Amino acid sequence: MRVVDIIEKKQMGEELTKAEIHFMVEGFTNESIPDYQMTAWMMAVYFQGMNEKEASHLTMAMVESGDQIDLSGIDGVKVDKHSTGGVGDTTTIVLAPLVASAGVPVAKMSGRGLGHTGGTLDKFEAIEGFKIEVPIEKFIELVNKNKVAVVGQTGNLAPADKKMYSLRDVTSTVQSIPLIASSIMSKKIASGADAIVLDVKVGDGAFMKTVDDARQLAKTMVQIGEQVNRKTLAVISDMSQPLGFAVGNALEIKEAIDTLKGEGPSDLTELCLVLGSQMLMAANKVETLEEGKALLQEKIDNGEALETLRQFIEHQGGNPAVVDDPSLLPQAKYLTEIKADRDGVISDWTAHEVGVACSLLGAGREKFTDDIDPAVGVVLKAKVGDSVKKGDPIVVIHSNTEDISEVEDKLTKAFKISDHSEPIQLIVDTINHA
Repeated sequence: MRVVDIIEKKQMGEELTKAEIHFMVEGFTNESIPDYQMTAWMMAVYFQGMNEKEASHLTMAMVESGDQIDLSGIDGVKVDKHSTGGVGDTTTIVLAPLVASAGVPVAKMSGRGLGHTGGTLDKFEAIEGFKIEVPIEKFIELVNKNKVAVVGQTGNLAPADKKMYSLRDVTSTVQSIPLIASSIMSKKIASGADAIVLDVKVGDGAFMKTVDDARQLAKTMVQIGEQVNRKTLAVISDMSQPLGFAVGNALEIKEAIDTLKGEGPSDLTELCLVLGSQMLMAANKVETLEEGKALLQEKIDNGEALETLRQFIEHQGGNPAVVDDPSLLPQAKYLTEIKADRDGVISDWTAHEVGVACSLLGAGREKFTDDIDPAVGVVLKAKVGDSVKKGDPIVVIHSNTEDISEVEDKLTKAFKISDHSEPIQLIVDTINHA
């Protein structure tokens, strides 16, 4: 078979076979197909799209391009959760111990983050001693013993995805639903998940800017999951303003602890209860969302979720005392308030600008070799819909440098105070089948 024929076939909008898709992925991975031909093929996919069979074939070709983690040694249904990213997205830190406290094993492999703050691993490493590099045998042992472990990705997972993404990034083919969906799902499947729960963000601070695009991406990933026999559920959630109050690695750990104590922000708590319930449903622990939310709320109220977090931290080498004394987490040298210049209601919090401000403080990275400062970030004191008086603090900047004029400027422009505000719908949709 010839690459040029496959490119032309997709340019004409025709359905590609499993063999043709695998040929393209394998050839690009082993470098027998050059960048310029793969770019032409991905551009054809960008314009013509893929049906669910093609998207599932592409996903599995990417899975089979590298290692596949065998988690069969872990008892029960292994449910993985993935978020398409946002600002202040602390959900994994809450969900891992919360879902585990309900008896469902959480075997989570995460990566480091690029952008506003670190990824889940960077956030956990804000806890003194916490180890994220764990051999697969120890990882399985930890989950069987404690129901939860979060570690760095091991092995050479989906190398085709890494090569394809680097090319997409420089050829303006990133915004392609089937290419995004197969990229996400290939890593989840290669990581050994039996079932997958997806949090698809939509809004200013998200990759997907419109509800229609977010819904299409969610449905495509659920369809891929069903095609390859992985139970897959999706939640579409708002990211027009930061989730919760805290944005920054140690600050988000503290907020997760507060949430597991039942004292967290209402939006973060609600999203975690919904996503956690989806995870329980995927593991056949409960039958309905309402049943799941009630069980998880019970685990928060009776302290079992917080105790699971304490044990989870300890078993991975971290200092469990941070659960009772979050001041043991890294602390910034300087706190700076930005205050309201008038009475009114917060009508907008531009999530993207908050993320950029945190990155300028050193909370995130632009490339994987950049260092992250775990102590810095921002804490919002008022969210959309909250009434404020002139002089009230709107946001507190946690910094380790005194000159933060650029950060202050960005944050001052990131929120608006008006006479009224439109309500934000946190949970936009849930998708439980293709």
